[in-house]
Amino acid sequence: MSAIIDKPFTLAGRTYESRLLVGTGKYKDLEETRLAIEASGAEIVTVAVRRTNIGQNPGEPNLLDVIDPQRYTILPNTAGCYDAAEAVRTCRLARELLDGHKLVKLEVLADQKTLFPNVIETLKAAEVLVKDGFDVMVYTSDDPIIARQLAEMGCIAVMPLAGLIGTGLGICNPYNLRIILEEAKVPVLVDAGVGTASDATIAMELGCEAVLMNSAIAHAQNPVLMGAAMKHAIIAGRMAYLAGRMPKKLYASASSPLDGLIK
Repeated sequence: MSAIIDKPFTLAGRTYESRLLVGTGKYKDLEETRLAIEASGAEIVTVAVRRTNIGQNPGEPNLLDVIDPQRYTILPNTAGCYDAAEAVRTCRLARELLDGHKLVKLEVLADQKTLFPNVIETLKAAEVLVKDGFDVMVYTSDDPIIARQLAEMGCIAVMPLAGLIGTGLGICNPYNLRIILEEAKVPVLVDAGVGTASDATIAMELGCEAVLMNSAIAHAQNPVLMGAAMKHAIIAGRMAYLAGRMPKKLYASASSPLDGLIK
């Protein structure tokens, strides 16, 4: 089996060194947010427009004061939206606040208990946003057919959940993710479910282009240290994927050669 050749991680025509994307919610304050994101090495930072001030609330602390748009790619998201119209409106607001910024993360939720994606409303919103000129990265279920349809619609990346948002359950659906990855014509990023560094590594070993997370870092006992751990986990997982793991075997196999044994 030939080695896998690495390729750059590219979104909307821009190439990134880091394959870790991080959120900005749930930290105790803006300073902890800044330090944890710095430690993670992330270059793309996602922001919930409906929950975070990025200029729409004058006089209040502004996230962009600690997350410099000159240093990071700001990825506005539609967290908290439960229908297509609401999500589209939120993306358009973000575009106004960020001087014509087109890169967005679309998520349309089904209910507050599971935060599972509402696939029907997601498809509706994606169609409108793509036609409106947005570069849409989309949070979706682990259904390979829906992932394919979103890519065919023009979304620049599909982001299937590995587990429910904020649960830290890890990669609950590796087999569906593998199918999505095998068929993918656009980057596939794991979004939601990661709880610790080994979860991030597994996602990368499966062949994901990148991983997005928030709670796993922000809810750690030491978010700054966990941010650094996630940075290394992503790198290790990508390297292991490129290297190609040894085949699994049922029985033991001696590590040392058997030829030339002293008798």
